[in-house]
Amino acid sequence: MSILVTGSIAVDHIMVFEDRFKNHILPDKVHMLNVAFFVPSMEKRWGGTGANIAYNLRVLGESPVLLATVGSDLGPYAAWLDQHGVRRDWILTLEDAFTAQCFITTDLDNNQITSFHPGAMARAHEAKLADLPDDIAVGIVAPNGKQAMLDYARGLKERGVPCVLDPGQGLPMFDRDELLSMIDGAAVFVVNDYEWSLTQQKTGLAEDELVEYVGALVVTRGGEGSIVRRGARELGIRMEADRSEIPVVEAERVVDPTGCGDAYRSGILYAIFQGLSLETGARMGSLMGSLKVAQAGPQSIEIGLDEFRARYERQFGSGF
Repeated sequence: MSILVTGSIAVDHIMVFEDRFKNHILPDKVHMLNVAFFVPSMEKRWGGTGANIAYNLRVLGESPVLLATVGSDLGPYAAWLDQHGVRRDWILTLEDAFTAQCFITTDLDNNQITSFHPGAMARAHEAKLADLPDDIAVGIVAPNGKQAMLDYARGLKERGVPCVLDPGQGLPMFDRDELLSMIDGAAVFVVNDYEWSLTQQKTGLAEDELVEYVGALVVTRGGEGSIVRRGARELGIRMEADRSEIPVVEAERVVDPTGCGDAYRSGILYAIFQGLSLETGARMGSLMGSLKVAQAGPQSIEIGLDEFRARYERQFGSGF
């Protein structure tokens, strides 16, 4: 049996403009904007929600199936995935597309200008769930191309596979009916606090109404930890209580929050796959998030499962 991870594979280009945008963008000339920013250094980081989650599951000792699309330019990223044991069996290469790319320029005031090219991600639905083997124990639908997210959420539920729905930054793409169709029957619906508010706004439903659609709800709240709540559907999710507050794990240092949510979700998937409680998965996710924030880049945790278990026991007073 395997864990299925669906979501994007992307390359992030991180640049710093050693000045302030406001010194170069004239407010009375924005209608004819034509500016260039000199960025003497650039970092390239491997990212994308699907690849990030798969990487972190490898840290936890699992070998997930990653279903995604990339362009013909994957190159060094493919070598990185191979080096870290992330399977590429079900990654579809589209020869006429680029891998998704994000270009982020930050100024000295921490203002950002971001450009995102979806590339192969926009055609993620061409990587078919139906082509996968039948031994999928649990799957996550993470931010990806819109049609792919709709197809994967529907397909997992039709196959009777527990579906962890994580719309993330893709949530604004969906109208009310589309969003509810994905939520309806999800084993776990996991969002951050902003996305949870947006979900209620887009659906017009309150928390007590939305939990009627799912097996469980997880809402992450950054430095305030997370909430795990039992839903109305019986979808095979083990729970310790109807509602639990999961504490945050303080990081040794704060270096880069990018990818913390993906690290958290790896804990959720691990717990479901191993038959542990969802609260255990959330605690694992909190610890994974704290390890991630202490490192630069979304795929940066380097720890063995035994050491992770030891840290979990020290943090929470018991093992998993």
